[in-house]
Amino acid sequence: MRHSLRAAVAALSCCATPVLAAEIHVQDPVPYAASSYIAENIKTECRIGAQLASALGKDAPKHGNTIVFDTALPTDHGRVLQLELVEAQSAGNAFSGHFKSATARGVLFQDGKQIASVTARRTSRGGAFAGFKGSCDVLERTVNAIGSDLAQWLANPVDGAKLGDL
Repeated sequence: MRHSLRAAVAALSCCATPVLAAEIHVQDPVPYAASSYIAENIKTECRIGAQLASALGKDAPKHGNTIVFDTALPTDHGRVLQLELVEAQSAGNAFSGHFKSATARGVLFQDGKQIASVTARRTSRGGAFAGFKGSCDVLERTVNAIGSDLAQWLANPVDGAKLGDL
């Protein structure tokens, strides 16, 4: 009897999680910072801003949050994560070996008041079959990892957090 009660409570809590999930507004695509260190060819050829937003949106529900994408962020109500890409590096290639990295910086607001800031950086050499991947594909691996890191951080945001490879 006790085990079936526990199972029922566990099942109900799993079903209730989406209802209790916090909505967090994020700009899609994530913009490049005005002072970013990102080569123009990365900005024009790769979709790392859109990929970062997508990865965050995909992973946030696993940690009890829902991402709401906006083209312009509301600043005075609700939870808002103001993200920007501050660095992306694309050294190497499929033949000589990839070395890619990306860094995002974010500030979490609640009803217009800053409650936490975060910086996340990831690097990649391309993973399995790197010789068959293009530079943008490998950069997307870095922002996918950053999106996952940020989704986990949003479950328990700590001010001044440094995530990933920092």
